[in-house]
Amino acid sequence: MATRIDLDGRPIKPITICMIGAGGFIGSHLCEKLMAETPHKVLALDVYNDKIKHLLEPDSLPWANRIQFHRLNIKHDSRLEGLIKMADLTINLAAICTPADYNTRPLDTIYSNFIDALPVVKYCSENNKRLIHFSTCEVYGKTIGSFLPKDSPLRQDPAYYVLKEDASPCIFGSIEKQRWSYACAKQLIERLIYAEGAENGLDFTIVRPFNWIGPRMDFIPGIDGPSEGVPRVLACFSNNLLRREPLKLVDGGQSQRTFVYIKDAIEAVLSMIENPDRANGQIFNVGNPNNEVTVRQLAEMMTEVYSKVSGEPALESPTIDVSSKEFYGEGYDDSDKRIPDMTIINRQLGWNPKTSLWDLLESTLTYQHRTYAEAVKKSMVKPIAS
Repeated sequence: MATRIDLDGRPIKPITICMIGAGGFIGSHLCEKLMAETPHKVLALDVYNDKIKHLLEPDSLPWANRIQFHRLNIKHDSRLEGLIKMADLTINLAAICTPADYNTRPLDTIYSNFIDALPVVKYCSENNKRLIHFSTCEVYGKTIGSFLPKDSPLRQDPAYYVLKEDASPCIFGSIEKQRWSYACAKQLIERLIYAEGAENGLDFTIVRPFNWIGPRMDFIPGIDGPSEGVPRVLACFSNNLLRREPLKLVDGGQSQRTFVYIKDAIEAVLSMIENPDRANGQIFNVGNPNNEVTVRQLAEMMTEVYSKVSGEPALESPTIDVSSKEFYGEGYDDSDKRIPDMTIINRQLGWNPKTSLWDLLESTLTYQHRTYAEAVKKSMVKPIAS
């Protein structure tokens, strides 16, 4: 493997990475990238390894000696500090990040995203280890623009809705809106990491993902995830399409979102890993402002892409409207718009996303259609009567 060069023209030394949550959607893509393109070693920590099995077996794989799987739950495992000490860098991807859980399981959400992350930060700080912590774009909460009158021309002014890491306020709903339990826990751990950097010299990078999309994301209930529960919007829609059910639009599907392809986003993370001088002490938005749509437009586009991928005609009534109370339960609230400002990541890492929304949907739905068809064949799920 040719020596890799960092953004300042220096050779990159191979490092050992302790990756917590390596068996998830993001972790599996990051492990793939690290194995295929770099000399780095990975200590892969997770409760499950289904999504990275293809990297662990057989022993004859070219990277077999560079990835080790450790089955552990960071909540209560005495091995955690030892594994962090063995590595040069720790990447923490572990979290509960399913919106349906935020107001039905707020205690689990707060514990998982704040309390369980505390030892990781502490061990990195005490042992002088670098930390890349995965946060969320939800820490921004609502935009300033959402508080303006509906007909205000200022609602079109980017200053009121584009989200900047170093300038935008974090605005949450009232305490009884438990939907903000996730964002609040994530914001508090960010503040703690930032304080560890300021007071104790912790080398850290915080990543705020804006809807990373691609194969292996989230779950299709009953196939690669729990039978109960509601995944995030794109996986909800995929699930409806696969089962030939109308797509449910919560409160008319007026919220706006941006989506970025997982492979583009992983390029950004690799750049953070290999350019510590440019990434340490930084908070990075990682998203694609060019792929902005309302949830209703997303539903229409996914319906069209899925027809192309599957060869099945769309339903006569492809969408139905439901209230957020009906869909998520009491205490739900939402942010109107989430558009990342890209100035800091452009300046520090020169990173720009490349993949269009249509292309990333086509890649994701092709994968999900195939996975679903295989599961039906194995009788893991009942085929849907047409």
